[in-house]
Amino acid sequence: MKIGLGLYRHQLDRAHFDFARQCGATHLVVHLVDYFGHSDNPRDNQPTGGAGGWGRAGQASQLWTVEELRSLKQEINAAGLELEAIENFDPAHWYDVLLDGPRKQQQLENLKTIVRRLGQVSIPVLGYNFSIAGVASRVTGPFARGHAMSVGMDGVDETPVPLGMVWNMVYDADAPAGTLPEISHEELWRRLGGFLKALLPVAEEAGVKLAAHPDDPPVPRVRRQPRLVYQPDMYQRLIDLNPSPANMLEFCVGTLAEMTEGDLYEVVERYSRQGRIAYVHLRNITGQAPHYRETFIDDGDVDMTRVLSILARNDFDGVVIPDHTPQMSCAAPWHAGMAHALGFIQGVLKRQ
Repeated sequence: MKIGLGLYRHQLDRAHFDFARQCGATHLVVHLVDYFGHSDNPRDNQPTGGAGGWGRAGQASQLWTVEELRSLKQEINAAGLELEAIENFDPAHWYDVLLDGPRKQQQLENLKTIVRRLGQVSIPVLGYNFSIAGVASRVTGPFARGHAMSVGMDGVDETPVPLGMVWNMVYDADAPAGTLPEISHEELWRRLGGFLKALLPVAEEAGVKLAAHPDDPPVPRVRRQPRLVYQPDMYQRLIDLNPSPANMLEFCVGTLAEMTEGDLYEVVERYSRQGRIAYVHLRNITGQAPHYRETFIDDGDVDMTRVLSILARNDFDGVVIPDHTPQMSCAAPWHAGMAHALGFIQGVLKRQ
């Protein structure tokens, strides 16, 4: 098992790479989508957004190039790290795949191009979250130990998604007034099936794993749109949709712990035994959706030592990263929170 760190786009620099190495990480999971560039979200924490979303998506015509992917990988390697995964497509690149819109076929071809480019530079994993509303319903406050700032949930956001927005980001600022029509769960599963049918053969050929994140928060509907993986068994449905070895899971322990069904440790056992986990997000919480709080990694409802022991017993040899973490009261809140989480993970793994 390898220790990694997740970095947002504005953190992709040598100082943050060195910080990761100093904390004992060997791998990085990076976001190329800029959730913070056009919004008022705090840059030191995960975006929270609101009815207006996280901000603007990128440009539909500007796909990630081989040159920029190779340059990023080289910079990361020069810092003594490996680039394990890119996390999330830009909404601008696949909004009509999610919405079943008129540009769907062209966008599927663009996604295939992105996957091939990752393969060309030997980036092994591409994480994604097949969701119309994306992450919504978060609240922020001094919820964690010692009044550390953290996030949580106090009910479901039922504000309809406006036209021109998907995955909590605006892809068309000039869209007409109105909101997205509500669709059924089965319709969203149908759309996912088409996405997997189109992308997985390309991913196999490119040597890239597509890793699906469960819905965060895990509730049946958010902003009047359906969710796919909001209970643990739904991960199995996703796996069973397509037997491709490239059909993998972005295994978010925090999100799974927020779910109202199943035993978390049995869930970790089941999916790690199947060898379907591409990489792991570690985040602790108290409570369950739609009412929970994110905590420090050592201070919630989840026994993280037990989770890591199950993964080790089932020979999981991928990367584990801290997901979010509460902000610590100091001059560098994000850095301190991540250093605390990485130190905890290192300590547990050295005892395995």
